[in-house]
Amino acid sequence: MSSSKTKAGTSSAKPLLISAGVALAACTLGLVSWQATAPAEKASAGSAPAAAPRSDTSAALKALARREPGDKLALGRPDAPVVLIEYSDFKCGYCGKFARDTEPELVKKYVDNGTLRIEWRNFPIFGAESEAAARAAWAAGRQDRFAAFHAAAYAEGSKEKGFAEPRLLELAREAGVPDIERFKADMAGEEATAALKKDQEEGYRIGVTSTPSFLVDGRPIAGAQPLGAFTAAIEQARAAAKQ
Repeated sequence: MSSSKTKAGTSSAKPLLISAGVALAACTLGLVSWQATAPAEKASAGSAPAAAPRSDTSAALKALARREPGDKLALGRPDAPVVLIEYSDFKCGYCGKFARDTEPELVKKYVDNGTLRIEWRNFPIFGAESEAAARAAWAAGRQDRFAAFHAAAYAEGSKEKGFAEPRLLELAREAGVPDIERFKADMAGEEATAALKKDQEEGYRIGVTSTPSFLVDGRPIAGAQPLGAFTAAIEQARAAAKQ
């Protein structure tokens, strides 16, 4: 990766623009909690889930689940008892590791049976190509091809090819986007700009500074941790939802 690593499993980059108000909100919503959940140098497959944040913070973070029926960048039922929110960048190697190794297992075990909903947040932090890839993913979603674009962009060796416009068009075709001209227009449009801004501001507001970062029903998990860390957090959230 082109950035420095803070701890194993996470990568960080300085946000381009964060207002003083956003930075203050990040502190109040638990920046320390995010840092505390970053994986240690030698995380084991049986890693415990992150410690629960304060109840008021947890409620605020849990409320970030949008549960929009028409969300093109989400997997799973809007009324699923547990929601995992993922803040990711297509140029992030650890995000790719999660996408290839962990997310498919979560889909099979929890999304397919209606337990889990996964909501994607575009959080490009590695410069112009990161933002271009995020816009492209959003544009692919307009034609119901987000999941296929996501898989193609995170395939082994994909990020090394970069995300210049010719490559993004290649990925769109690989993902089966039917109308490439519409894809190009959507990618460059104001609606894509607004969607990315909404996701980024949400992440900055709660203190996200590295990718991938996750919320499991308001519980922060930082980095591409082992599958066991996610299943433990999901199981706890599912049990809590039944109470």
